[in-house]
Amino acid sequence: MTILNPSRRNASSSASFSRLALGTGLTLGASAALADYTWNFPKPVTPIGRDTLSMHNQFMVVITVLFVVVFAIMLYSMIRHRKSVGAQPAGFSGPTGALQWFWVLVPFAILLFIDFVLMGIPAFHAVIEMEDTRTKADMVLKVTGLQWKWKYEYPDSGIGFVSALSTPREQIEGQAAKGENYLLEVDNEVVLPVGRKVRILLTSTDVIHTWWVPQFGVKRDAIPGFLRETWVRIEEPGVYRGQCAELCGKDHGFMPVVVRAVPEPEYAAWVAGKKAEMAAAAAGSDKAWSKDELMAAGKAAYEKNCAACHQPEGQGIPPAFPALAGSKIVTGPLLSPEGRLIPDSHVDRVLNGKAGTAMQAFKATLSDADLAAIITYERNAFGNNKGDMIQPAQIKALR
Repeated sequence: MTILNPSRRNASSSASFSRLALGTGLTLGASAALADYTWNFPKPVTPIGRDTLSMHNQFMVVITVLFVVVFAIMLYSMIRHRKSVGAQPAGFSGPTGALQWFWVLVPFAILLFIDFVLMGIPAFHAVIEMEDTRTKADMVLKVTGLQWKWKYEYPDSGIGFVSALSTPREQIEGQAAKGENYLLEVDNEVVLPVGRKVRILLTSTDVIHTWWVPQFGVKRDAIPGFLRETWVRIEEPGVYRGQCAELCGKDHGFMPVVVRAVPEPEYAAWVAGKKAEMAAAAAGSDKAWSKDELMAAGKAAYEKNCAACHQPEGQGIPPAFPALAGSKIVTGPLLSPEGRLIPDSHVDRVLNGKAGTAMQAFKATLSDADLAAIITYERNAFGNNKGDMIQPAQIKALR
């Protein structure tokens, strides 16, 4: 991927540029001379990223030389042997002479040398490095693709969370100015320590997604039913942004990746803070929530996790994403009289999803409090007004 960084010009230079374009026509050379445009890859910050960029630059030199040589020979032949200067076609048929064999075998040998020596050996080394996920790995990060967000798990630390797009809907719908990191910002960033080799395991719960961060030189598919691997060793602190690079459905363009690389002490502090946050969320399962609290939390959780499919006002996009407003399932019974789960009910759909549809199971990705809040919100929003609610403790008991 190349990134275009046009520099800003002042008003006088812009006016001069416009007059020149109108007077003489805009040519490629003139635009290059009058506007400072820079095309390049983002700066790599991992060994794989450096190897990939180095190979790209080497191969571009080789390809450019081949292009110039072949085009020069072709141009010479077209000019030297044209009919207007009296050139006469040869009267032979088939490779009958040594010269014909020379022009076949010598270019073939040159291309073999270029492919295997100049390009094959560096590429082989880089591929071996890319696939070496286990050697001296310091930690593991598991990445799971969901429609349309990412779930991250740190098995060594017992941390897990879902990372979703945080760009406001007003910006997406053109009702507000676009932010600096429009569509490349999330509510929960991945945090990794600088200088440690991180083994990354990838999978998916629904369709094929691709976890891609350009500055890492890493782009690997997350495939349902398979566990794929890659690795990174980030060498510089910073925030690095990427996105899903696979056409994974309606909101493919709303599935960013944001990684924050920090020094080891800062990473340790983040781990401690995340564990405390998860403990607080778990404690919320045993708390008795008021309906107003559930509705407020449910609105935020719905907009984050459900609105992409069922729409902000619950109207859905039938038939793939049914409407929640007036839905027989949403307005149906909450639980059985004994407090048990009713098959194919509202609570069952949210917890366990529905096979063969885009409705995924949320019990593995959302907390008890979030699930209770979403269910309560859906039953009392969009004109449904059921008046009931479900507590996080009930969700915990149903798991």
